[in-house]
Amino acid sequence: MRGARHDHTAPSTNRLRQKSDWQVLGTLFPYLWDYKTRVVLALLFLVGAKAASVGVPLIMKALVDYLAPGKLVDKAAVTVALVMPVALLLSYGLLRLATTAFTELREYVFAKVTQAAVHKAALQVFRHLHAMSLRFHLERQTGGVTRDIERGTRGISSLVSYTLYSIVPTLVEFALIIGILLVKYDVWFAGITVVALVTYISFTIIVTEWRTHFRRAMNELDSKANVKAIDSLLNYETVKYFGNEEYEARRYDQSMESWKRAAIRSQTSLSLLNTGQSAIIALAVTAMMWRATQGVIDGSMSLGDLVLVNAFMIQLYIPLNFLGVIYREIKQSLADMEKMFTLLEQHREVADAPAAPDLQLRAGTVRFEQVDFSYDKLPDGSPKRQILFGVDFTVPAGKTLAVVGHSGSGKSTLSRLLFRFYEVDGGRISIDDQDIRSVTQASLRRAIGIVPQDTVLFNDTIEYNIAYGRPGASRAEVEAAAKAAHIHDFIISTPDGYDTVVGERGLKLSGGEKQRVAIARTLLKNPAILIFDEATSALDSAAEAAIQNELRAIAQHRTALVIAHRLSTIADADEIIVLDQGRIVERGSHADLLARQGAYARMWALQQTEH
Repeated sequence: MRGARHDHTAPSTNRLRQKSDWQVLGTLFPYLWDYKTRVVLALLFLVGAKAASVGVPLIMKALVDYLAPGKLVDKAAVTVALVMPVALLLSYGLLRLATTAFTELREYVFAKVTQAAVHKAALQVFRHLHAMSLRFHLERQTGGVTRDIERGTRGISSLVSYTLYSIVPTLVEFALIIGILLVKYDVWFAGITVVALVTYISFTIIVTEWRTHFRRAMNELDSKANVKAIDSLLNYETVKYFGNEEYEARRYDQSMESWKRAAIRSQTSLSLLNTGQSAIIALAVTAMMWRATQGVIDGSMSLGDLVLVNAFMIQLYIPLNFLGVIYREIKQSLADMEKMFTLLEQHREVADAPAAPDLQLRAGTVRFEQVDFSYDKLPDGSPKRQILFGVDFTVPAGKTLAVVGHSGSGKSTLSRLLFRFYEVDGGRISIDDQDIRSVTQASLRRAIGIVPQDTVLFNDTIEYNIAYGRPGASRAEVEAAAKAAHIHDFIISTPDGYDTVVGERGLKLSGGEKQRVAIARTLLKNPAILIFDEATSALDSAAEAAIQNELRAIAQHRTALVIAHRLSTIADADEIIVLDQGRIVERGSHADLLARQGAYARMWALQQTEH
């Protein structure tokens, strides 16, 4: 079969640590062994199907021998000759039916095993990616990771299918046919079959391993092109702002041009492989038929034997020629699975301590105690550029603390650390005197709600995005949150109302509308601790004033950390701290800080002048 044209060769070398094929199979095995009864039953059906398949040529041989000229010498022989073909024909039909029935039973029994393994592995990788730290997700390339997961799940399905439906059946059939040839005929027949099999497999493996680097290069270039395409499309507006459509097209074209050259080299080497495989098969079949023809001529074999050998050759020829495709598919599936399973081995920078308890929320007091932090580390573990230096403050239960400072002073880093997206380098953060590193991340994040400066929405309806704050909330609760965020009137003014789809990352909404959706989402969550990270930065003055009143209302009797740039929005905070280059330089109430005539007073004067 020239189906070998569908090429999927070459294991891909993992950048971190390349596993052997057996290690990859060992990783996959537990997913399959959860359904061991089905696996064993499917293997029994497989053996039954191949036994019936090999029995068909044997029946055909007997039928031809009974009907051969010279057998019908008298009336009794004629009667026997008429009865026997009928019985043989019935047996032939039953074996054909049994082959199909056992094959379909095998696929029916094993289908659940394959799909369950794909489901479980994909879900585990998905969960693990969500468990990774923010650092991992800021450094990853979305297009490459999604392609690795897609290929990996497809690789599991392909590997299991090809192994159970092609490799194992082919090996069983080889064993049965070679055994029959050894028992019934000259040793030359079995010898030619074995030599052809060994030569074919050796040639396929050697040439395929030689050409793996062509396929590897092709895969890597394909991933790079995909990453560039997705990154460009995600930044569609930026591309348009600067009129760089042609620039992006040229970048993509360069990647695809390199991929095309690698694909051509891969296809050329594939043609060489196919030609060699066909030559080996042709020589083996010719040698077998020559021996069988000689046997018929010299009387050592009957016409039925010639038919039997020919039928066996046809049955061997198809799976043997297809074996090259299967080998390449399996190698590629193993490589794809390796890349996906390697994602599971990525170190979880932020992980729950063993047997960590849930956060026991009482009053909701938040405390930062001499916190040091840096995003990047040098090889020796020391900070590459420290962001926070000994930051120390307390947000009492039910009070509001505001953090102000110039861009890059470390304000937003505080919210990321409180959510435990990163671990602190020094000091500690606690809620109600419980170190947040000692409790589960899930319980910690349930207690905190945030309205971020940069709101990213799901490409779904407005109702879905608001209800994301508390999945399962009723439409009435969603509408109440929207009214409190002053976005209800806008929503009902749209043709589809709450069923309006907001588009990729919420781009169909304005910045202010997205921010109000984020506020509604947090209101619906109803957390004990609130973080407002420039929560009204995208609103006009009128909307900001209205939202500020709502934020003050919901912050009452809750612990609130407000990160702000516009000082007018935090003038009534219980305490204000001023950050400068990661250090607290001032703290106090709005009136106290103005009276000191320090950094805060200068920022206030500058903003009042700008206003």
